[in-house]
Amino acid sequence: MVPKQYETPSGIIHYWVNKIDANMVTLVFLPGLTADHRLFEKQVEYFKGKQNLFVWDAPAHASSWPFKFDFSLFDKAKWLHEILEREEIKRPIIVGQSMGSYVGQTFAELYPKKLQGFISIDSAPLQRKYLTKMELWLLKRMEPIYLLYPWNSLLKAGAKGTAESEYGRKLIYDIMMVYDGDKKRYAKLAGHGFKILAEAYEKDLPYEITCPALLICGEKDKAGSTLRFNKAWHKNSGIPIEWIKDAGHNSNTDKPEIVNRLIEEFIEKLALGQ
Repeated sequence: MVPKQYETPSGIIHYWVNKIDANMVTLVFLPGLTADHRLFEKQVEYFKGKQNLFVWDAPAHASSWPFKFDFSLFDKAKWLHEILEREEIKRPIIVGQSMGSYVGQTFAELYPKKLQGFISIDSAPLQRKYLTKMELWLLKRMEPIYLLYPWNSLLKAGAKGTAESEYGRKLIYDIMMVYDGDKKRYAKLAGHGFKILAEAYEKDLPYEITCPALLICGEKDKAGSTLRFNKAWHKNSGIPIEWIKDAGHNSNTDKPEIVNRLIEEFIEKLALGQ
């Protein structure tokens, strides 16, 4: 993977690409809130040499720092579009985990004809109708909640709450340790992410996925109401869903071999026009 940088008015975004053939699809991996590019290391390892690949440290995350907290979810989607344009990535398939899926849905709202495919991993739909008033209220007030918890408690909760496997938990622990000694930055990062998510919900836009799509969700996902959201998303949209046994919120780290196979099958169906 070749490291690259993209300068925005708010800071520099760090990303990695591996291009084989400009005419092939590109898997655009978008990690969840507070996670970084390492979240998809098992996918990058598997697909390297097989597909064009892209992954980033989202704005204000990990190496994409320092960064001003003045951006919206729509800014993230626009910057992603600008980067893909600069890299001449013409056939992107967004594979977004949790917050990464929200970025993908915003991207689809702004650039509906750009996407070749969309895969959501352990996330939820962005349509306002799915969220209760209390859930929306809480999303705007998460930073002080994170600040209340001791750092060691956040570390344990982050690792155990998002993954079921030893590998997945160790990975999240390592990712969170980027912010060791700076809990305020971690709380601000999480709080800002939830706040801009709430603002995207409040726009009450269609956020319709018009390209081929797939929902993936761990059966043991403990993050908020992810299980409820995915059941409703699948039922109301007709988008196919795959439930991953013994996987948590980061099902791509808990069961990478299954998720990799599902992504591979998705690409094969696209090639066949199915």
